Amino acid sequence: MAQRNTSLASFHAGMDFWRIAVEAQAVIAFRMAGMMGLWATKPQEMTRMIEEKPTAMLDAWCAASSAFMAGAAPAGVMRAGMKPIGVKTAANARRLGKLGPRLISG
Repeated sequence: MAQRNTSLASFHAGMDFWRIAVEAQAVIAFRMAGMMGLWATKPQEMTRMIEEKPTAMLDAWCAASSAFMAGAAPAGVMRAGMKPIGVKTAANARRLGKLGPRLISG
């Protein structure tokens, strides 16, 4: 879907970028805490973090390519490409955040 080239298009693309960056850092923190035994992650989480990347990148590439071919403005192409990645980072942050810390009894 082509988007109009407005003065705020680049701003919105930038905000999408920073939201994804913050969510990705949260996911990394949750997974690192899980590796250290401080966060209640499942053992499959380590495999999941590797397996999800190629699919997310392919989805992003396809979305950006489709937007480009539809004649979207550069910011629209960027937003279209970031959307599948943003969906994944938001879902991961939400899912991992609900797990909570692993209580250490000593």
